[in-house]
Amino acid sequence: MTTRAERYNKQTLQERRAGESALSDFADYVQKQQALRRPTRDNDSSYGTQSVVTEDHAELDILDSLDLADEPTHVRLKHLLLDKGEDADESTSLLSGVLNGRLEEGHGETLFELGVEDSGDSMGFTKEDWDFALARLQQTCATIGADYRILMTKNVGGDVEVETLNPKDKSASGKIMIRRKPTSADDVIETRIAVVGNVDAGKSTMLGVLVKGGLDDGRGKARVNLFRHKHEVESGRTSSVGMEIMGFDSKGDVVASNVPGRKLSWEEIGNRSAKVISFTDLAGHERYLRTTVFGLLSSEPNYCLLMVAANNGLIGMSKEHLGIALALNVPVMVVITKIDICPPQILQQTITQLTKILKSPGARKIPIFIKNREECINTATQFISQRICPVFQVSNVTGESLDLVRTFLNILPHHGDYNADAPFEFHINDTFSVPFVGTVVSGVVKSGVVHAGDTVLVGPDSLGQFTTTSVKTIQRKRLDVPACSAGQSASFALRRVRRKDVRKGMVVLLKVENAQPVVYREFVAEVLILSHATTIKKKYQAMLHVGPVSQTCAIIDIDRAYIRTGDRAVVAFRFVQRPEYLAVGDRILFREGRTKGLGIVKAVGYDPEKPLNPELAAKERAEGRTKAK
Repeated sequence: MTTRAERYNKQTLQERRAGESALSDFADYVQKQQALRRPTRDNDSSYGTQSVVTEDHAELDILDSLDLADEPTHVRLKHLLLDKGEDADESTSLLSGVLNGRLEEGHGETLFELGVEDSGDSMGFTKEDWDFALARLQQTCATIGADYRILMTKNVGGDVEVETLNPKDKSASGKIMIRRKPTSADDVIETRIAVVGNVDAGKSTMLGVLVKGGLDDGRGKARVNLFRHKHEVESGRTSSVGMEIMGFDSKGDVVASNVPGRKLSWEEIGNRSAKVISFTDLAGHERYLRTTVFGLLSSEPNYCLLMVAANNGLIGMSKEHLGIALALNVPVMVVITKIDICPPQILQQTITQLTKILKSPGARKIPIFIKNREECINTATQFISQRICPVFQVSNVTGESLDLVRTFLNILPHHGDYNADAPFEFHINDTFSVPFVGTVVSGVVKSGVVHAGDTVLVGPDSLGQFTTTSVKTIQRKRLDVPACSAGQSASFALRRVRRKDVRKGMVVLLKVENAQPVVYREFVAEVLILSHATTIKKKYQAMLHVGPVSQTCAIIDIDRAYIRTGDRAVVAFRFVQRPEYLAVGDRILFREGRTKGLGIVKAVGYDPEKPLNPELAAKERAEGRTKAK
């Protein structure tokens, strides 16, 4: 009997490349389909997505041409910054409006280019103009309750001065980070980053150094505090989903302890921070792939941090983790660790291999190797572009380039599309029983808003039923908050619910009178097969991941006779154990050992009377009747 590894190696190079090259196109397609993620209605088509009809009224086009919009006329920023006349107060209030608008758009922070117009034209500042404009910006920031930090300047002088590309350009300019001071824990900016990479790539050590502030001794000193279990400390390998947070204050400084080596508690970091980076430390060993996939999908990361050991290169599970991150369409940044113990020629081999993989048809990334502060700041501001992939080369022992990583994380813009106006939906990814509190569930708010005291439904259980309960208290980063909204990770204490009655993969929904949430055992999805040694037919079973849900699924119908590596097909799945709460537009990932395919839910429920391939179904029925005779 052939082993799984042998079956994988039986695939030709062309077959493997077919699956890889289709990945990038399919990930883009899934991203567009995500807009359709909402509960299906009865009048929608059987397996199509919901249709939205918009009427086009050509006779109204003339109104557009008249430019009757009540938008204010555009005022140049240079005038607002340098106005010294009688209208100076009005200019200051207009500047406040501009900054408030940008802070709202950036979820509480924005990067302001002083000396450059919105159009990209230079304002032609002299050093005196720069000083006056900076003083006005400082005054405006104080008015709107924000702090600022100068990241870099040109033709100004000082600690953060960088050279200009054009020697003839003598105008003063600079990039300034403006961040609102949080009035409560609810206003803190949150960014979630999943940390992945092969075993022994230095993931836990890197997080230990970033969070604690000290350096590693090369023998695992920094990672010990991150481990959750005794066997992890003994083996030095992460086997569970670990969580760590790193805080930045409103001025952009890292929130750290004044005592060297002392790690601040989550409460201390939360109270002193304006921006919090939540790291999900995942396992690198192949044995724990299920845990890693669960952590990647359930934590809803905004970014993915791929760790590569300089002396090993992109080996083992690194490619698998990179493939999953690309499938989820999460922006990826790469950190090459252990450069202090790696010979130069081996490091160059690793860089060449990494560049080749990132530029391959499956990834289609543009690697940018960050060597200095200017590259770091420019790349961080453009990182929302899916094609850019910043690469850092660091040492956790000598501390080389760690400041660049911290600066990058500080500037990193908010990424993710969440709808706070949609019905409340919360996905449970962990459960706890806390003394004197009761059952506590943690996870990510997918959409909507919830307040402490709200009546909610938790489920589904093995029979597809929901339990009515209420939210006793809400915590974010271990700090009590009155409410939480879409895109935030939180923990709820639930009333009158035992811990054994809740599990990972359940959802929490607001209770609506005379309406019960609908759960499904069967659903239809469009899938892409990434790698499979043989063909996939009906009755094929694999482990399926949908957000925090992990359950064995069987294929009950396909729109063709069989599918193989690189194929895109519409497939009907059935959960083997229990029904689950699903919605159109959910991403799915299924694997049998390693990742086999990914897809997107196109319809919930399946009608055997409407097969995906009517011709094949008719042929099978005819054959069945012939055999019966």
